[in-house]
Amino acid sequence: MTQRVDLGTLLDRLAIDELITGYAAAVDDGDWAAYRALFAPDGRADYGAAGGIAGSVEEVARWLAEALRLFPVRQHLITNRLLTLQDLGGYPGDRAELRADYLNPMCFGGDGDGAPSAPDFESGGRYAFSLLRTEAGWRLSSVTVHEKWRRMSGALAGG
Repeated sequence: MTQRVDLGTLLDRLAIDELITGYAAAVDDGDWAAYRALFAPDGRADYGAAGGIAGSVEEVARWLAEALRLFPVRQHLITNRLLTLQDLGGYPGDRAELRADYLNPMCFGGDGDGAPSAPDFESGGRYAFSLLRTEAGWRLSSVTVHEKWRRMSGALAGG
């Protein structure tokens, strides 16, 4: 592999890392325009394993906007990223797969003095991201959530 190809691969990895970080920030900030912009035009998302819906990015963005209104405080983390770039005989291709773990604490809001309360809902699991290089750069072609666990406060759990 030449140094030029190595540099291209490094730049791809950095761009994909920025895209995935942008995904977390868009969801946590409720920036649904930014969320939509992360996807290829025919992008899809599947939150079914976490109790959500699967569908086009438009359908899912609308659902997320409504479902997450309950939790104005969100800060999920995406870690342990394992990226596989398409290899075309030693040259980078236009597709990639990324598997990453997530931790997702969410809160109803402040405790009266403006400080966030302890998380009312937490979940963890793994994302499967499929990515596509487009004229606009790397974009998500699909996101699938594989929830592994969840914990709810007494109020949410019915206790």
